Amino acid sequence: MKFPKVTVVLVSAALLFVLWEQTRERPPSVDASRFTNLTANPVERSVAMDWVVKQIPSLCDDTVGQSRRSEAHSTCVSKSEARTSTCRRGIYDRFPSVIASEEVFRDLSITAMNCLVPRSGLVD
Repeated sequence: MKFPKVTVVLVSAALLFVLWEQTRERPPSVDASRFTNLTANPVERSVAMDWVVKQIPSLCDDTVGQSRRSEAHSTCVSKSEARTSTCRRGIYDRFPSVIASEEVFRDLSITAMNCLVPRSGLVD
């Protein structure tokens, strides 16, 4: 029986990748104040989209109108998280890679929110 060299190399590479992923520095989290002066300090589209995705529980709070422990809220969050890759593709196709104005950020965030947590019925 031959020694499985290729398997050992692939498993070792996978372990090294996991270790590297665990030890690399995480980017700092972004809060809403980051988007206040976009003309002087533009933001990348991916950073803005990451921020919108982190707002999913709050968006579901507004949409469902029930506590975060309710089944409806959990369903809203899980469905929204399942749509993130589709919504990202749509946003990346429609908007520039650098967001340098409040108008573009507003359009991006509203479009992303409507994609992630669609609402039906009348809007107040």
